[in-house]
Amino acid sequence: MASAGLRPMPRVKAIDVNDVIDAFASGLSDFLKAPAYGLAIGALFAAGGLFVVLSAAALNMSYLSYPAAAGFVLIGPFAAVGLYEVSRRLQNGEELSWSAVLGTMWAQKGKELSWMAFVVLFIQIMWMYQVRLLLALFLGFKSFASFSEFLTQVITTPEGLMFLAVGHVVGAILSLILFSLTVVSFPLLLEDDRDFITAMITSVRAVAVSPIPMIGWAFVVTALLIVAMIPAFLGLIVVLPVLGHTTWHLYKKCVELPEE
Repeated sequence: MASAGLRPMPRVKAIDVNDVIDAFASGLSDFLKAPAYGLAIGALFAAGGLFVVLSAAALNMSYLSYPAAAGFVLIGPFAAVGLYEVSRRLQNGEELSWSAVLGTMWAQKGKELSWMAFVVLFIQIMWMYQVRLLLALFLGFKSFASFSEFLTQVITTPEGLMFLAVGHVVGAILSLILFSLTVVSFPLLLEDDRDFITAMITSVRAVAVSPIPMIGWAFVVTALLIVAMIPAFLGLIVVLPVLGHTTWHLYKKCVELPEE
């Protein structure tokens, strides 16, 4: 018999491609209804990415600019917490103000969302560690005077091409793991007082129940983020909020909280 204090798990519902398209349309609608919030959060995120790349260049490690930028994007789910709150308020017809949104974000300090942020950070550290490891394995402990020199070495030598191939495979695996753990866990923790383990299990279940639409959405997210980063991260100012709002609506389609 289940313990009286044991809360039932959230119910995960199967979705299809049409649900993903509908969630995207709803996410775009939320962005257009409250653009100031999305643009501000997107601009802060873009500035953070640019800072990471410029820091690598300033430390004479410009060859790490690309993997550092890719690793930075992994924190997107955490950066989008404010966007989830905007969508939640719009969906429930609640007051929308900076004090309300920022207050909700601040209230998460010390709660389970903080542990989810640690999970994201841990995977980001793993990403940067495997980049350095693969660099040592395939290119040795060489130093590069500039990013162009590093790029030449990578795309014109067998070792460099192998580094690119293996690095992208490992990166794709880590990204899929992170996506599976976080695609609905952050919105779930924002809406319901759950532990982060339950949130991650629910997120993985959501991907497992609807693998084709969810993994398809992961590819769309990856493609949009890559395109958004090309013009000095400026595309993230719009792309991040649209993706964040869409994630909220996707979560609402995937997960149903039990009545208690």
